[in-house]
Amino acid sequence: MNISLVGRHIDLSDSIKDHLMHSIDTLSKYHLDLISVNAVASSNERKKGVTIEFTINVAGKNTIVITQRDDDLYAAIDIAIDRAQKALRRLHDRLSDHRNEGMNEAKNAAAHSVDLHAVGEAMEDEIIPMELDLYKPQEVGEVLEKLKDSGKQFDVFYDIEGKMRVLFKRNDGRYGLY
Repeated sequence: MNISLVGRHIDLSDSIKDHLMHSIDTLSKYHLDLISVNAVASSNERKKGVTIEFTINVAGKNTIVITQRDDDLYAAIDIAIDRAQKALRRLHDRLSDHRNEGMNEAKNAAAHSVDLHAVGEAMEDEIIPMELDLYKPQEVGEVLEKLKDSGKQFDVFYDIEGKMRVLFKRNDGRYGLY
């Protein structure tokens, strides 16, 4: 992890640099691949107080930028580090949830593995292929009479308007049309 400490219109003393380094080292506890952390402390004559800005580059993710203004530089550093830790914790939780979700699916699939050959044989017994008679458009009444005469549960056909329709027997003995 590359660490850069910069002071604009302000001198960074050794104690401030040590405080920044110690604070930045706490960001590594989330086990994210931090490429670089840039800390810029600046002071402006027109605006009272100091501003600290952290730019954190995470591998494969967006850059996190935290800016904090306060009268005291140490207080600004502490507040900005807390905000950076919160952002990194959210990113870590988001990544770990996605990783665990994929692993849980793989574990469940392995636990519930089924002999595919046995399933294939069972499905062959249950599924009977049928041919559809979709040669010409038919009227609904004509298909209804044909369905009553046959032992089928449903019939798929094209109506006079050219729409594919399904006529089926309902449980109450009446017929439904899609």
